Amino acid sequence: MDELRAALLEALELKRLPRSGWLRVGVQDIESVAAHSWGAAWLVAALCPDGVDRGRALEMAVIHDLAEVRIGDITPADGVPEEVKLVMEGEALDAMLQNIPHGSRIRDLWDEFEAGETAEARFARVCDKLDM
Repeated sequence: MDELRAALLEALELKRLPRSGWLRVGVQDIESVAAHSWGAAWLVAALCPDGVDRGRALEMAVIHDLAEVRIGDITPADGVPEEVKLVMEGEALDAMLQNIPHGSRIRDLWDEFEAGETAEARFARVCDKLDM
């Protein structure tokens, strides 16, 4: 039970993690990674077209940046190759989700989001970009 509690609380730290791209360019009153994820999820909820599974797209929007609580908000300006970033995120997620009851489902949703091959993933990715 302590491991589950710790895992759940760790994810909530996204509420305190500022978006580093905004820090880099000197924006005042920077939103958190969690606020960005909420914004992406709101756009999914508000704009989801017919034929796209809204629930699945919402889940992807909520969890798409979860690994950042461990590895930080890596932006292109950091110079980390995309394939390296994906490995880092995947490893962080695997470690984070070990004690989460539906951890494998969350990992599958993240993989789907990153692959961008389903209608739900493509739509969630568009909403992610819209909520810059």
